Amino acid sequence: MQWVIAMSRRPFVRRSVAAIASVLVFSACQPDTSSASGAPLATLAQAPAAGAASAPAPAVSLPNFASLVQQQGAAVVNISTKGKRVRVGAPGMSPDDPFFEFFRRFGIPGAPGGRGDAPGREAPGGDDDGMRRPGDEGSGFIVSSDGYILTNAHVVDEAEEVTVRLTDRREFIAKIIGLDKPTDVAVLKIEAQALPVVRIGDPSKLRPGEWVLAIGSPFGFDNSATAGIVSATARGLPSGDSNYVNFIQTDVAVNPGNSGGPLFNLAGEVVGINSQIYSRSGGYMGISFAIPIDVAVSVRDQLIAKGRVSRGKIGVSIQQLDATLAESFGLDRPRGALVGGVETDGPADKAGLRQGDIILSANGRVIERSEELPTVIGQIRPGSEVTLEVWRDRAKRTVKVRVGELEPARPVVADNQRAESESSADRLGLVVRDLTSEERSQGDMRDGRGGRTPVPEGVLVERAQGAARDAGVQRGDFVLNVNGRPVKTVKEFREAVAKAGKAVALLVQRGGSQIFIPIRGE
Repeated sequence: MQWVIAMSRRPFVRRSVAAIASVLVFSACQPDTSSASGAPLATLAQAPAAGAASAPAPAVSLPNFASLVQQQGAAVVNISTKGKRVRVGAPGMSPDDPFFEFFRRFGIPGAPGGRGDAPGREAPGGDDDGMRRPGDEGSGFIVSSDGYILTNAHVVDEAEEVTVRLTDRREFIAKIIGLDKPTDVAVLKIEAQALPVVRIGDPSKLRPGEWVLAIGSPFGFDNSATAGIVSATARGLPSGDSNYVNFIQTDVAVNPGNSGGPLFNLAGEVVGINSQIYSRSGGYMGISFAIPIDVAVSVRDQLIAKGRVSRGKIGVSIQQLDATLAESFGLDRPRGALVGGVETDGPADKAGLRQGDIILSANGRVIERSEELPTVIGQIRPGSEVTLEVWRDRAKRTVKVRVGELEPARPVVADNQRAESESSADRLGLVVRDLTSEERSQGDMRDGRGGRTPVPEGVLVERAQGAARDAGVQRGDFVLNVNGRPVKTVKEFREAVAKAGKAVALLVQRGGSQIFIPIRGE
């Protein structure tokens, strides 16, 4: 930028820039040749060069997203959450510190909770113990007129309270119906009727180069629209739980807060859920990823119907093929999923699949890259039969496999919706556990806050919420007695709480100190 400014001070450059500017101003002052009918596309044609034939130049179509935003924007919502109280802040940091505003907005690196209050600021409610309830913001969109909403799982994961705000500024406390981390999809429900809803599109018809539009709440700016093109489809990401999603890659400007918002095609249909960005700075760098909407709809239907997601499996480990491997197996080019291992007595083993087989297609769907196979198999109903086209011994063959069910992960819901069976002390907001014999024998153990403490005779607090959290009980505390009654096991703890009245006094050991904490239960 400095180079441009410096160059503009030279007389010749000033004259050149002035000439160019006059041309631009002249062009901008020409009558508007776009259609006055409000058509979704405006057409621009290049003027023929001087002396050139008057043959018509190829038209360039540029989309006009105004109508799409006007029609679909009302079905896009802002989502804000409140989580568990955690310790945050950098004690003693001055508001004049150049990093103060950064940490205020984005939190302390490595600290739980993400963005939050200013470092060293008192917690909500006037507490000065350095604790706060971290919150987050994201986006979502309404998929049924009676209040079902889709968003990202990471937006509402571990949230104790979820607030949905509509474009008409109405606010609702949402219930988390369920969330699925492998696909990063969550379903919310608000109590409302006659809501505007989005139209669902077909992401399989997307082609690289097509225009798409995102609407969401980047950095809390509600109903912001950003546009770009599809950069690639069926993009696999080498990250943790995302094996069951072939992402849509776009260059749409997506930033923190856009998570969970819809990605529209030019027909005004949702084709994806904006989920991830590739960034070295934490902000937009031109590479964004969206979950195909057909994957999200399948997850939604299962979460609403049964509270969890069933996935098929065939019991193989796979790897990508490169040119050398493809040549060694006699394949014309790198494609398909190479079977690296077969689970003993699993579905693939029983069907005769072997190590070294290359799966080229499943139920007619071509597998170009290995990361596509888990998505295809995962969406097949367990118990169904899948027909695999396999490359073996330099020839194609067909193998039919009875799909098994992938062991489901434990359903994840918000803390305020966890089953009461997790702890009979739920009325206090505590979940505790016994210490293992190994923990008791080692003399000291991690206390859940990063330090170590001598092993006491008590039960360990795994989670504190509600009344217990508000009273000051923390994860990693040891409860030694309840209303003066010693407790050494979870069973004794539950019995003591059951016999206690509404006012309960816990003797808690935290680090090397013991304190009484009064709790008024429900």
